[in-house]
Amino acid sequence: MEERLYEVGFIMNTHGIKGEVKVRQITDFAERFDPGATVYLKDEKEGLLPLTVESSRPHKHILLVKFNGYDSINDVEKFKGKMLYIKHEQLTELGPNEYYYHEIIGCTVKTTEGETIGVVESILAPGANDVFVVKDENDNEYLIPHIEPVVKHVDVDHKVITIEVMEGLLD
Repeated sequence: MEERLYEVGFIMNTHGIKGEVKVRQITDFAERFDPGATVYLKDEKEGLLPLTVESSRPHKHILLVKFNGYDSINDVEKFKGKMLYIKHEQLTELGPNEYYYHEIIGCTVKTTEGETIGVVESILAPGANDVFVVKDENDNEYLIPHIEPVVKHVDVDHKVITIEVMEGLLD
């Protein structure tokens, strides 16, 4: 069985000539890119390639990351367009009522009356709260804010999220 991996970043491009890459972070845990942290890249030739973070710094809305042993643009050019991952054992323990995106995506969304709205396809993180992107069987899309008045119960074991439909939410 293939090892379960979790996306934490996407290498958008190189930066400069000294081996830095532009990374769009796909994790709430900024420490995934702290110096000394290990992330993984899937490489067609080498398989799962471990990369140790040498340095990282914010730049506009992304991170500039340098990996140990990759000291020139030529070394990292092949990383462009690749996803960065962590392994299951690197997951951080979450508090009560906190969930990883991979636990939420794929959940069926139902109303408190039992009506099925659809399935969570993705999650947006625009600011104060996450927004679940839910699609129904007719490909209609609903944006459900993850706020207490709307999301009443999340059951990741049974992959069901129960919501209270507020006026205008499903229009």
